Amino acid sequence: METIYGAVFKGSNAIYACQLNGEGGLTVFEDDSSATIKQPFWQHLDYKNQDSYQWIMNTPLLSSPIKEGLLGESIRPKVLRTGESTLITLRSVNRNDNARPDHLVSFRIYINDKIIISSRHRKIHSIDQVQADLHNGIGAKSTGHWLTEIADAITDEVNDFIEELHDNLIELEDDILEQKVPGRGELVLLRKQLIVLRRYMSPQRDVFIRLASERLPWMSDEERRLMQEIADRLGRGLDDLDGCIARTAVLADEITSMMADAMNRRTYIMSLMAMIFLPSSFLTGLFGVNLGGIPGNEYSFGFGLFSLLLSILIGIFAWWLRRTKWL
Repeated sequence: METIYGAVFKGSNAIYACQLNGEGGLTVFEDDSSATIKQPFWQHLDYKNQDSYQWIMNTPLLSSPIKEGLLGESIRPKVLRTGESTLITLRSVNRNDNARPDHLVSFRIYINDKIIISSRHRKIHSIDQVQADLHNGIGAKSTGHWLTEIADAITDEVNDFIEELHDNLIELEDDILEQKVPGRGELVLLRKQLIVLRRYMSPQRDVFIRLASERLPWMSDEERRLMQEIADRLGRGLDDLDGCIARTAVLADEITSMMADAMNRRTYIMSLMAMIFLPSSFLTGLFGVNLGGIPGNEYSFGFGLFSLLLSILIGIFAWWLRRTKWL
């Protein structure tokens, strides 16, 4: 690659731009007066920004497939090798205000031993820690080290979100044990978040495994080992996701069973009430016919006596149902 100076990034309207100093720190550059040819550059862009879009399209540093990758709509995590450079697409948890975490954010990286160009539209909070480490002088010393730092931060954020979902699942399970039916849509939302996260994190683990296994010239053996550890940690998170998805299916069956039992109890109680009042309904219907000769028709206390007899009959019938364990 030709010698790169900070001036080539002019007009990009970058969110963040710096040059690594090789000792864990950085140099923020405005032009080539503060840039050297010995250390790599990092340019972080918003690909929906018009200036950044035009810079990506016009810069001679990038080939056409790389430009399309940095600006395209591909959202599945993947790796594309182009000579000694690599284009990587990752997904991170959405921690922005008024956004659901499962609406994952796309993060695209073009990287080699001299340059890092990353692009996104929505903010990725896991990058803040990488930037803070560089400002504190304890950050990445090379482009390969930077990539492992980014992968580690994104994986930590994903695993934290998995823990949140697991805690929500435990709360739902506790409610079920107390015979409380969850609010409408709670279980559906939880299951959707688990499935969405599983869909995108599985290929992302494969991306980390490929980066750890391929002999990229700008990654050392130690950095490949760290990348494999990150892939293994994400794999354990995926195992937790699989377990949580299976548990939501059990919860759905249990909720269906609880609701069916509740409906059966209501139907059973209504049937018993109908049985209790069946004799009284028969007698009231019989004595309610408008014909002569009805007993007690001319007796002044006939209605009260009839009501008392009906109450006694209902009580006896209810006692019989309880004695036979219908009630």
